Amino acid sequence: MKAPNNTIRFCILTAAVSLIIAACKPEQTHYTPTPYELEQPSYFPSRNNIPTDNPMTEEGVELGRKLFYDSRLSGRDGTDDIRCCASCHHQENNFEFGAPTNTHHAMLPLVNLAWNRTGLGWNGGVATLEDMVLAAVTSPVEINADTNQVVKYLQKTDDYPELFWKAFGSRDITFINIERAIAQFVRSLVSANSKFDRYLLGEEQLTKEELAGYELFCTEEGADCFHCHGGGGLALMTTNLFYNNGLDDEFNDPEDRAYITGSHWDRGAYKAPTLRNIAVSAPYMHDGRFTTLDEVINFYSEGVKDSENINPLMHHVMDGGVQLTDIEKAQLKAFLNTLTDEAFLNNPNYSNPNH
Repeated sequence: MKAPNNTIRFCILTAAVSLIIAACKPEQTHYTPTPYELEQPSYFPSRNNIPTDNPMTEEGVELGRKLFYDSRLSGRDGTDDIRCCASCHHQENNFEFGAPTNTHHAMLPLVNLAWNRTGLGWNGGVATLEDMVLAAVTSPVEINADTNQVVKYLQKTDDYPELFWKAFGSRDITFINIERAIAQFVRSLVSANSKFDRYLLGEEQLTKEELAGYELFCTEEGADCFHCHGGGGLALMTTNLFYNNGLDDEFNDPEDRAYITGSHWDRGAYKAPTLRNIAVSAPYMHDGRFTTLDEVINFYSEGVKDSENINPLMHHVMDGGVQLTDIEKAQLKAFLNTLTDEAFLNNPNYSNPNH
């Protein structure tokens, strides 16, 4: 039986109104990101540097992880030299890289930086992780990109607008939110499962050689390492402070700590890097001059140079170093090897999500 014409017209009108309402429906304005629970080992410092305007969320960390590994962060494609964060920060190398970027070795390892409160980089010239993203993206020796171009490029992609919506509640991409996302991911990089960690928790024992190295590490009459690398009760393996450690007695680097403070006494001073995963973090020192741990240990043993700028904590400078025996050097190296965290170096949550 045929439907009356007015019934057909009513159905068509209803369908049309529904389509118009759907088309005019405003963009969803409410989003509920999932809070991210940062791993906080009991023996780590209680204070972290998570800013109130960039709380960590599951969505933000995952977006930051994707950006960290994505060459589209350069804002360009093609066959030219395209880089991303992971081009210089390799997970298997403690999120560090072995080639100098200018006068300095690549930035310090991106590990446990959620507890760094003294500035970033070898001279501490970058205040926050968010600022570090901007510095890395715009640096001519790093990603070398224009932030406006990066935003325009990512805005046109099929995937990023929705990911930014999930993380920050807006499909309009801004470079501030790019900074926030990558900073969240970097703060999530927690290394706390080395053999030494398990020893601290009473879950594993160190060998006699490793224990002897531990004692050397922690005593002034031994290797005297703990003053600069004992931050957070040895949890962080750095104080995150800046020292002239006697590498040189003449100072020509225009970007040492004195560049930031303006103080003559900070000539030749650099941030003490964390020793976590130090065995896989070669080369060593701010300029990458040492390629092995043995060279580093030999330097502190008998290669320290005196100057008026040397830090007072270098107690053995008048002897040229701590003067370790060959046995003591082997013991210290054995202890340093207990700081390798294989779980961190192979954690799939930190790896490239784009593969």
